[in-house]
Amino acid sequence: MGLFDTIKEKLGMGGVSNEAHKPAAPDSGSNQHATDTVVDSERPTTANNATTAPPAAGGSATGMTGTVGTAGGTTNAVDVPAKLDGMAANHPEQLNWRTSIVDLLKLLGLDSSLESRKELATELGCPPDKMADSAQMNVWLHRTVMHKLAEHGGTVPPELRA
Repeated sequence: MGLFDTIKEKLGMGGVSNEAHKPAAPDSGSNQHATDTVVDSERPTTANNATTAPPAAGGSATGMTGTVGTAGGTTNAVDVPAKLDGMAANHPEQLNWRTSIVDLLKLLGLDSSLESRKELATELGCPPDKMADSAQMNVWLHRTVMHKLAEHGGTVPPELRA
């Protein structure tokens, strides 16, 4: 899935699968291991870490669990709307990524042409009747991209998947 994988990568969700992302973790894990060792030595005690963890987890269970986890966990914890809102704040155009697949693709720096959208729609299995009408295809495509991002571990609110 070429274009959808590119969308996931632009959002920091990794490549083809979580397994494809994990091999990169051991490489960076070597560097992180030294950092983890320093962090471990600076930790006050196990009891203090346990005391510190529950308030963080209580604040936002899904987001915090992923952030505290491994590289795979971080991939699963991408807050898609927050990430896109941050990108939109720095974009020269005002883009409505929440409803427009064209604006979503532009925001991610991807080709938003009809040809590219048809390619993405084909990749994601758009029904032929919707492919025949670009407006219907665009609505289907936006909803499906958001739904697929959620399936691949992104945090996407239900209103963006409906």
